[in-house]
Amino acid sequence: MYIIKVKGVAKIPDYVQLRDDKFTLLAYFRVDRPEKSLDKIGLSEHYDYIMNVVKELPFGKILKLDL
Repeated sequence: MYIIKVKGVAKIPDYVQLRDDKFTLLAYFRVDRPEKSLDKIGLSEHYDYIMNVVKELPFGKILKLDL
């Protein structure tokens, strides 16, 4: 799984993309509202880990997550 943090502009907030190994989009959520999306794809138990990664991840970088 891959994670990408996308910088928002003006009124558009920052977003996070979660993609599988074939780079298919699994989830797309606002940085400040991840709960519903993570729960929907079955990753709610990894919430703390994913959000800590998001906090440290620079905008525009792709990082491989091993969950």
